[in-house]
Amino acid sequence: MSVNAYEGGGNPLPVADVRTKVRVPLRFPDGWGTTADVFTFTGLADGKEHLALGLGDYANAGTPLVRPHSECLTGDVFGSERCDCGPQLREAVERITRTGGYLLYLRQEGRGIGLYAKLDAYALQDDGLDTYEANLALGRGEDERDYTAAAQMLTALGVGRIRLLSNNPDKALQLTALGTEVVERIPTGVHVSDANVRYLRAKVEHTGHTLALPA
Repeated sequence: MSVNAYEGGGNPLPVADVRTKVRVPLRFPDGWGTTADVFTFTGLADGKEHLALGLGDYANAGTPLVRPHSECLTGDVFGSERCDCGPQLREAVERITRTGGYLLYLRQEGRGIGLYAKLDAYALQDDGLDTYEANLALGRGEDERDYTAAAQMLTALGVGRIRLLSNNPDKALQLTALGTEVVERIPTGVHVSDANVRYLRAKVEHTGHTLALPA
């Protein structure tokens, strides 16, 4: 569902509700751990099983720190160095735990094109295309992610104003258009390796991500 459907207040954001809240202890491969309140939802616009993790003293955080994190099986689970998703997830959970807020884990693999298509795009990148060119070569959009469900989740949690932990300006633009007030956009760290530097540079040059890459 397109964000444009809700711009200007012509149509209200569909109502979603909290379905379940359960406390889950978390532990990362480096040994660092915390505890999250994991929320599930009903009524999300795209019908997917997105999660919100309430971290730290999120209930009393004032304007909470929020990261919408798109699922990346290869990076989040298997530690792939072709992207920076796994390190960003680890960093975000710790930073949000310190200040209080939410990590929105969004089931939007491969910028919304799915796992198999993402791996097809990897093969095209191995032949010389960048990450955006590869998506287009597959007949897909450069970035098909839609943050309507993220805005619904925040509304269901009673959150109208956020500090956004993201390098991606499109997240702020979409959430603002959907009625979430982004009072500050805070970049993540730079998690660069020999395997992902070309990928990160494409994000900076193509979509204006706020990443201070080495020369």
